[in-house]
Amino acid sequence: MSFNDIFKSSFLENVSEFSILDTVIGLAVALVIGLFIFIIYKKTLTGVMYSSGFALTLVGLSLVTTLVIMAVTSNVVLSLGMVGAMLGGEQTEVQPVEIVFLFWSLAVGIVIGAGMIPLAVIGSAIIGVILLLFANRKIHNNPYILVMNCADEKTEKAALDILGKDTEHYIVKSKTITTAGIELTAELRTKEASTGFVNLISRLPGVENATLVSYNGEYLS
Repeated sequence: MSFNDIFKSSFLENVSEFSILDTVIGLAVALVIGLFIFIIYKKTLTGVMYSSGFALTLVGLSLVTTLVIMAVTSNVVLSLGMVGAMLGGEQTEVQPVEIVFLFWSLAVGIVIGAGMIPLAVIGSAIIGVILLLFANRKIHNNPYILVMNCADEKTEKAALDILGKDTEHYIVKSKTITTAGIELTAELRTKEASTGFVNLISRLPGVENATLVSYNGEYLS
């Protein structure tokens, strides 16, 4: 047995079957679309939970998924299993909207790795436009949650009177009575995005604190 026979195997023979040009083109397209996803993510995400690390992950995920699908494109079951393992290994908590971008990056990698580059380009362009259109919609009537601690019923009534006058609509969601006082939680919608009523409530005698919380994770002080 010669030295060459020792290293001659079907595994080593398969190494030479891939095209370097196709690999470079696929990864280049995945990089461009990954950067496009990164830009859309940065422009559409709202709230204080924006993560630059997650944004960069979207680019890397497109590239890695493309490479994996190219490597196992002849075995669909194996390729999907590997992508599923990659997704299952993601332990970082994400916002609901970030899940869209996560699967978008995975889908781009799968489609490009399968050789359907036009589909990846056209599909990503359409998805990007749709996300931008919805993100740029001006919502003037955002819902909020107000949490306040009142010393007694008189203070509670005064606070609710302010809500009735200075908000478009409110509804009491919960009320907890303890020896320390009353904790009240109300869902409300503001008038023209004004939050000055929180200041008025906080100045009432008997109000220990008042916290206004936006549904999207933003906190107003």
